[in-house]
Amino acid sequence: MTDGSPASPHRTPGPPPALGDPARLRALADTGLDAFPDEAFDRFARLVSDLLDVPVALVSLVSADRQFFPGAVGLPEPWSQRRQTPLSHSFCQHVVDIEVPMVLPDARLYPRVRTNLAIEDLGVVAYAGMPLTDLAGRVLGSLCAIDNKPRAWSAAQLRTLADLAAACSSELRLRIALDGAQEARRRVVQAHERLELLAGVSETLADTLDVGVALRRLADTMVPLLADWCLLTLVGPTGQPREVVAVHRDPERTADVDRFAQLLRSGLSQESVIRAVLRTGQPRLGSVASLADVGRGTTDPEMGAIAQRLGITSFLSVPVRAAGGTVLGAITLVNAADGQQFDDRDLLTAIDIGRRAGQAIGNSSMYGEQRHVAEVLQHSMLPRLPAVTELELAARYQPAADRVEVGGDWYDAFVQPDGDLIAAIGDVAGHDIEAAATMGQLRNLVRGNAFGRPDAVGELMTHLDGAIRGLRLPIAATATLVRICPQRAGVHELTWSNAGHPPALLVRADGTVEALEATPEPLLGLARPSRRSSHSASLATGDTLLLYTDGLIERRDRSIDDGLAELANRITGTGGVPLDELCDLLLASIQHREDDTALLAVRAR
Repeated sequence: MTDGSPASPHRTPGPPPALGDPARLRALADTGLDAFPDEAFDRFARLVSDLLDVPVALVSLVSADRQFFPGAVGLPEPWSQRRQTPLSHSFCQHVVDIEVPMVLPDARLYPRVRTNLAIEDLGVVAYAGMPLTDLAGRVLGSLCAIDNKPRAWSAAQLRTLADLAAACSSELRLRIALDGAQEARRRVVQAHERLELLAGVSETLADTLDVGVALRRLADTMVPLLADWCLLTLVGPTGQPREVVAVHRDPERTADVDRFAQLLRSGLSQESVIRAVLRTGQPRLGSVASLADVGRGTTDPEMGAIAQRLGITSFLSVPVRAAGGTVLGAITLVNAADGQQFDDRDLLTAIDIGRRAGQAIGNSSMYGEQRHVAEVLQHSMLPRLPAVTELELAARYQPAADRVEVGGDWYDAFVQPDGDLIAAIGDVAGHDIEAAATMGQLRNLVRGNAFGRPDAVGELMTHLDGAIRGLRLPIAATATLVRICPQRAGVHELTWSNAGHPPALLVRADGTVEALEATPEPLLGLARPSRRSSHSASLATGDTLLLYTDGLIERRDRSIDDGLAELANRITGTGGVPLDELCDLLLASIQHREDDTALLAVRAR
């Protein structure tokens, strides 16, 4: 035991260094106690007061800048209500410092404490304090007995106080262990959630090939599970941010976070953490962060004001890398004022997400490039429609929604030397370069076989079938061939032949719809020769011939007949709709583009 006399009477020492020990402060925080009554520790204070016959007894825990009392008896106001005092009123801080009991019969006689404000404000004269320790022996505070007059503490009283302090320390250790167990459970749950998150990230990113959609889904996945708000930044060819997606856990902050993302595209300074990650490809962790970090990292004052509303106490930023290591962007996670600090576990999780995101974005970019090439190739194979005085022509081609292959859908229209119009549409089996090449061969065969020949369309289709077999071309295709003999005034003669293709439709000027149907005939390119038939119809002024491929009517959840009936219903009454507008309406009506679609419309003037 000590009487507390070593301090010099000629100086006022600052807080003992032991009070700021990080390990001690962590243990103190793990008790979960603060300046509020706790029944278990109030009971210890009552026992001290009763057994030692003192007016004041405290369970005092000492932090780096205050002492607080989860257990207390006899404190005067306002301290009884506050349950804490500054260190200027603390005797117990010295118990933490010397790590042994401190016993003072009359505190006014001891240099260490005689200027302490507790003597005057709390009436402390006699003091006996026993250390309260954790399992590692770190002193967290003191169980103390206080009298307002001088007192000679007996050995029995001090033994009783020491025994009660040992029991009180056990209760503190139990609280710390309970907090540790809860923390361990929290980490297990958090680890499980993160594993689910990582699995979900892969599934989320694999579910779409649209980069913008992928970024939004990824942001929604990470907030609020990993962070209070986040920024996903992609860079362009120059290395500058070109696309930023931001999400905040509070829907009321959507406008703020979107504005922050907008400003970020051009508002990063040379000291920006995000810029450093984009430049070096190295992750950055700011366990403790403030608005000053935002100010250093940005050039627009508005960003600091927005960040203050969004909240920032901790952040991390990791690169998004392509498979070859190229930095495509960065993921930045931010916790607000009430969020926990990020640690190395959070950083590793974010790095893994960045890796997976990089692979998905790289695949999406490659898909976009391949799809662009495929569409350019496909459109380069489509013909330019001829100008015919008596007829108006319009055509459309639309690839499937999520496919990079070129397809076998095609259309063609050309004018014969005698002025007749030959129109054709078809679909070669397959969705790859081979199908596109075969489609090109078939279209050229149609032109070569039909141009300059007055034969009926059935005969032209028969010759086409023979050429495919004779030249041993690996073609299996549906097709419809149409000849229209334009008349300067009156009704145009229309003949057609169909090789396994969906029937053409006639939309009359009054809006009624007729299907050009006949006995089904086999596809082109089959081994057995087949004689093709010609059929006739008429095309009056204002009537429209509609040729299309099965992408316009085919769905997985319904039959071709149902799709054809729906199409007929859709175009009924559209006789007066401008031809280009009609084509656009038909393509827009396709809800799920499961196949390529070609469309050729011819209207009599």
